[in-house]
Amino acid sequence: MNASSKIDKKIADLGDWRGERLAEIRKLIHEAAPEVVEEWKWMRSPVWSHNGILAVASAPRSKVRLTFVYGAKLTDPKGLFNATLDGNKRAIELYQGDKVDSAAFKALVREAAAYNTENADREPVLLSGGNPQIAKGDGDAPVQAYIAAMPGWKSDLGRRLDDLIVRTVPNVRKAVRWNSPFYGIEDKGWLVSYHVFARYVKVTFLNGASLCPLPPGSGKDKDSRWIDIYEGELNEEQMAAWVRQAAALPGWDGF
Repeated sequence: MNASSKIDKKIADLGDWRGERLAEIRKLIHEAAPEVVEEWKWMRSPVWSHNGILAVASAPRSKVRLTFVYGAKLTDPKGLFNATLDGNKRAIELYQGDKVDSAAFKALVREAAAYNTENADREPVLLSGGNPQIAKGDGDAPVQAYIAAMPGWKSDLGRRLDDLIVRTVPNVRKAVRWNSPFYGIEDKGWLVSYHVFARYVKVTFLNGASLCPLPPGSGKDKDSRWIDIYEGELNEEQMAAWVRQAAALPGWDGF
């Protein structure tokens, strides 16, 4: 299921006024910024990007929230923002019965897209836990941008992980999705990714449940397993063994 179909289903599953409002917002975003990229991301929310993330939607029980990542940088002449979040984030919160000013909303989306385009070369933003915000992209360049932006000792760990994976899987392909580097093999799927948290880097094997020994971390996804690496704790021998095993198995074809 592609991202658009997944978002269609999730909106339909809401089954109440929130679904109708999200569908309206989504339509306006695409009308205002036809080149926008639409994805279903890490926080189980629809995310719209154009040279970086524009906005993220969520639907708590009593409202619909649309968060603009750089909302504080936008003019918002009609005063659509009614919630101030951390950093530059500003949000529009809609309750049942609230109406959307379509013209003002589309103008805000266009301004957000223009801001991202004009500031495409800005230093990467560090999100919650210090994870770099890097635009979706394929190949080595976005991965290296992510590694360079990893804070403190984690950047060196990122370089070591990247070198280790490339040495172990010479035909590896790379991408950044959901602000995380991914490594895989053409026609076999994605094998491993990593993500920065405040005190550690989480390295996830997408087919980790088939590795031996099992990486220690597990969750709702029965196929994936992970290991949290703290400063000075990378076991390169074990990591290379897991990468080698993962490369010999079918990977994840999630995007």
